Amino acid sequence: MICVFWRGLLVPALQTYRSHLMELLFSNATSRCGTRQAMNIRVIVFGFTLLFSSPLFARDSKDIIVMKNGDRMTCEIKRLSAGVLSVRLKYVQGIIGVQWSEVANLESTQLFLVQTESGTVYTGKLSSAVATGERLLKIEVASVPEKEVEISVAQVVRLDQTAERFSRRLSGTISTGILYSKGNEATQYNVASEIEYRKERWSTEASFNSSFASGSGANVSTRNQTDVSSMRLLRWNNWFYSGTGDFLQSSVQGIDLQTTLGGGIGRYLKNSNQTSLYVVGGLAWQNAQYERYTTNQGAQNAASVLVAAELKAFRFKKTDLDISTLVLPGISEAGRVRVNTNASYYIRLLGDLEWNLSFYGNWDNQPPPTLKGSDYGTSSGLSWRFGNR
Repeated sequence: MICVFWRGLLVPALQTYRSHLMELLFSNATSRCGTRQAMNIRVIVFGFTLLFSSPLFARDSKDIIVMKNGDRMTCEIKRLSAGVLSVRLKYVQGIIGVQWSEVANLESTQLFLVQTESGTVYTGKLSSAVATGERLLKIEVASVPEKEVEISVAQVVRLDQTAERFSRRLSGTISTGILYSKGNEATQYNVASEIEYRKERWSTEASFNSSFASGSGANVSTRNQTDVSSMRLLRWNNWFYSGTGDFLQSSVQGIDLQTTLGGGIGRYLKNSNQTSLYVVGGLAWQNAQYERYTTNQGAQNAASVLVAAELKAFRFKKTDLDISTLVLPGISEAGRVRVNTNASYYIRLLGDLEWNLSFYGNWDNQPPPTLKGSDYGTSSGLSWRFGNR
């Protein structure tokens, strides 16, 4: 029923996206270049999210789980996250959560990505073993079929479905919210999406956030942000290198298009079933194009130090917290600092449906004359997870 409902929404959305994409590609509109580019990026990323979320159909329910109390389930193992093993049963609607510490044994001939606290990632089929009273997870490594690896169950922090097919490695979220006030005829909407592609040693992620606010007697404000990032694990445990691209349009700050490209070396400071925290240090380049009717300020190019951090906190079957911050202290513009922050708090409602409360913020301590140095706001609405999220 859920799949039929989603397809009913997806087909019209894809048709609209296809028409809009063709219009973007062949339009000769005379709108400002920066805003148009930001909007184009937003539509394209959101469209790819819709396109690639549709093929993520369920696997066969042939996996076996045995609990410590003796209960046995034949199911489809979806993922392990925040100490919760998510499974789908043929005779139960939706996905149920099983506490990982209560699982005594499991077997699956399907492929999974298994991540440990040390940062090591394996791809393979799963089975359980017991040695000297300790529960072990046995992985038949896919790249070397005759090789098996045994790791302590307590060391496993994440487990995701995977496959040779491209679409099976995708996961993400789609969120939306709207507020309306009759008193001052104020309307605010927010649409956000995130999609991730993961392999054994590297991952790529793209996200966008779009907000629109209007009210009686007030100027219309828009903000569109698209982020693309990729990381690859190094030989040393929990170390990686990463690259990022950020594209921002903000009418409040008078920014037509602000492009940030950077990269650096990062490390997971904590990586467990409850908390994930990493930091990145490197260099970045930024180009900012401002609204010409606001100021004669032309495009600005700046070199900066890049400092980034992301914190994710999980609680059993209830809530998720995700906070990311990017700080850019200027090199070519000494004393100038730009900061970008995004935070989301998710409360699980039913299956993959959640309620979210989000915050975004941009700060610049030396903006061009007559332009504002900050833009921030909050939104709330529903979120839907697909794939391995």
